[in-house]
Amino acid sequence: MSLAEAGVEANLLAESGNERDLAKLRAAWAEDLEAAARSSDHLERAAAYRAVGQFRFRQKEELLRRGLEDDSPACRGSALLSLELLSRDHPRAINAVRPLLHTLANADGNAAVRRLAIMSLRNGSPQRDTIVLLQGIAEEEDLDREIQQTAAKVAAGLERKARAR
Repeated sequence: MSLAEAGVEANLLAESGNERDLAKLRAAWAEDLEAAARSSDHLERAAAYRAVGQFRFRQKEELLRRGLEDDSPACRGSALLSLELLSRDHPRAINAVRPLLHTLANADGNAAVRRLAIMSLRNGSPQRDTIVLLQGIAEEEDLDREIQQTAAKVAAGLERKARAR
């Protein structure tokens, strides 16, 4: 079984609530995941960053930070997908890397990475600087329309969250 296949299995276990088997799978794959994240092959690194979220490996959040700073857009995207998944229940994962997410959302050269960074920010705390940044992105005329729309939606959602507090 490959790391990617183990990640799919781990995700199924996590979604079904089978914590015991998920923990066994985590233990079996932890070293391979770390090794893949250090690989010179960007596809192996991307699979490792994606697997962190699929395994619900909260102990590996620092590894995701490295993925967010990777030269490869595929690696950054995989790290963002995992970060978004890990932050669905609690904003801590997003809040810990907020400045990096702001940079990716505002200035990454890859449109898909920018959209993923923006979507990840929706799971964070509704901080004013994030809302203002997203509103600015939504109003930028030279941007891809999808990025603008995503930024506007996330900003509006964060504003609702802030008012509900």
